[in-house]
Amino acid sequence: MFGRCLTAAAAALLLLATVAHAQETSKLDFPKRPITMIVPFTAGGTSDVIARAVADQMSAALGQTIIIENVGGAGGSTALTRAARAEPDGYTIAIGNAGTNAATYTIYPKLSFTPDSFAPIAVVAKTFGIVALRKDFPAKDLKEFIDYAKKNPGKVNLGHAGIGSSNYLICKSFVHAAGIDVQLVGYRGAALALTDAIGSQIDGVCDAAASVSQAIDDKLVKAVVVGSTVRLASLPELPTSAEAGLAEFEAQGWNGLFAPKGTAGEIIAKLNAAARTAVASEAVKKRFVELSTVAPDADELAPEVLQQLVTRDVAKYRALLADDKK
Repeated sequence: MFGRCLTAAAAALLLLATVAHAQETSKLDFPKRPITMIVPFTAGGTSDVIARAVADQMSAALGQTIIIENVGGAGGSTALTRAARAEPDGYTIAIGNAGTNAATYTIYPKLSFTPDSFAPIAVVAKTFGIVALRKDFPAKDLKEFIDYAKKNPGKVNLGHAGIGSSNYLICKSFVHAAGIDVQLVGYRGAALALTDAIGSQIDGVCDAAASVSQAIDDKLVKAVVVGSTVRLASLPELPTSAEAGLAEFEAQGWNGLFAPKGTAGEIIAKLNAAARTAVASEAVKKRFVELSTVAPDADELAPEVLQQLVTRDVAKYRALLADDKK
């Protein structure tokens, strides 16, 4: 009897050792199949465009395809719920921003996930918020727009990519800084809002330069300000917030990659290395110039930097959005 117990115990220990060895081997072999990158918005928006550029080069670095999966709804929280519940094996990751991964905790306080539900991988892009108007709007610059809005409280409307999106935060930051009363109109994605602004169905949009710069170049909409401390190389005539007379408007954002909590450090390291290779590639650099987006510096690519941005912005937008919760 005692001998049989020892045999069973030895077999159990051998099984555990075999499983542990297999798990360690799988980490070293990662990735062995395609990876899914969840984008929290519809195709065509800032996060989607950046995700596709980065994913393409990460795929080359990892030797496996990265499949983009657009999951819209609830300001990105639908997508992040799915990402948080995924197996922490590195085969499901998500791209997020200050809206989806920081402000959302104030906007949707009963979420099924928290900041601790995710393991940061890397910041992959720095973005810049722009306010652009329909081309026939009766204001030629930011000062005239603010004057018009103050004389017509509640009558101007600005579109964004849904409550909780980074575009929504651009709108909130702008309206707060300008001290104006305008209607904020949410869409299921930035591209839909921009389409309506181009068609003069709404007065304007709050958007990242990555999404709206081409429409500005093509004179389909007219930009009045970029919430940055420096002018964008791709839109050199567009004044910064300080130059336009509204220095309080700041809209410099970020996009980062996240994995589910519990993803092994070795896998995070491989994904981080691939992200570093991607943002340093000529293909991504060229695409980012076209998108008026900036790649992070080498010292900004550590997972800890992304975690610090999340922590900072959770507090920042809790304060900014306090009035929304009253």
